[in-house]
Amino acid sequence: MYKYILNFIQIIAFTHRHFNFDEIGLFHLDDSDRISELSKLKTLLEVDELMYLSTCNRVEFIIKNKSSDSAKNVSSLVDFFLRRANKKNHKSFINRAEVFDREKAIRHLFCVASSLDSLVVGEREIITQVRKAFEECKTHNLCGDFIRVLVQMTIQTAKKIYTESDIATRPVSVVSLAFLELKKYMGNSPKHFLIIGAGKTIASMLKFISKNNNHKFTIYNRSVKKAKDLSNQLRINANVYPISQLGKNKEVFDFIISCTGSKDIVLDKEKFKSICQTQDKTTIVDLAVPRDCAENLNKLNNIRMISFDKLKLRAEKNLKARSKEVNECLKIIDHQIKEYLTTEKERELERKMSIVPQCIKGIRKKAFAEVFVKEIKNLDPEARVVLDTLVDYMEKKYISVPMKMAKEILLKESTK
Repeated sequence: MYKYILNFIQIIAFTHRHFNFDEIGLFHLDDSDRISELSKLKTLLEVDELMYLSTCNRVEFIIKNKSSDSAKNVSSLVDFFLRRANKKNHKSFINRAEVFDREKAIRHLFCVASSLDSLVVGEREIITQVRKAFEECKTHNLCGDFIRVLVQMTIQTAKKIYTESDIATRPVSVVSLAFLELKKYMGNSPKHFLIIGAGKTIASMLKFISKNNNHKFTIYNRSVKKAKDLSNQLRINANVYPISQLGKNKEVFDFIISCTGSKDIVLDKEKFKSICQTQDKTTIVDLAVPRDCAENLNKLNNIRMISFDKLKLRAEKNLKARSKEVNECLKIIDHQIKEYLTTEKERELERKMSIVPQCIKGIRKKAFAEVFVKEIKNLDPEARVVLDTLVDYMEKKYISVPMKMAKEILLKESTK
């Protein structure tokens, strides 16, 4: 029975592990046409149920079908989205897509919702994203009861991990540590951020910071289009300029965050002085390797520097401490997979037996209308009431007793 259930499940994922931010963006669907496009995709893939999960760092398709051809589904997905974006290199995308089948698919989804597979391990936002993704797909009949049971257990597993482990207490990514350091100085009022770069690291930082929509951003990047795409993706209020103009626009900035791929210093003492028109303390976060910001900036009294090197050391210490927690979380997931399979087994039995009440009602109708019609007509009103009550009772028992017996059999099998 477990094998029967597992054959239904497949997940196709395009994540930060194998794709850059722009490539993942090709699989994002806007609010305006998301449902209509997913409906087309469900028809194209010929699947029973489809759930679409989209975040800044991943796009995943959870599929339920009796006969899912992995290679065909990946090829169809890539072709569908790359044709929409007028992009080529289909083969490269197909080769890098991750496919999870059977128990590996369940384990993967549990790990995703528990943030064990996230860019920032221990970050709780993903559990809300999984729930909202399911609710939207369920509301528009893209997925049904099978994925409902899977997602229900997925969310239960994530909550269990956050409650019973310390996975969220020690950040292990440099980005999350940088943000926690920034929060010490941000306060509650809107701030002005100077952003240098628009790559994956900057995108992750802005994802945290932009939760407060009142902040103001000025972004300098080699590609203005990429910076604009990033600001649109995150829906932030940003002025965008080419990096060649850095130092020519004079403004008041509370924070500077830099992460480019430049081999040379991007922000030196002279350029900083030409940018910042304030004597107030400015916090600089330099996440670039090699560094973007000149080392002598530390000598300025109005600068507070947060460097990649120091953050990396803290991240490594946290990672050692957290490795034990990750192992504990994986043990919880192993237990929850067994729980899910038992739950889905029972639910599948309920689906199959849902026809029983209709059959029994059909038998009752025929008995009253055809087989015993003359005898029933000759009954006095009190006898008819007794008959109806008796048949109602028998009808309920004929439905509940087989279901109870079947569940007891399943329970015994699951404990073997």
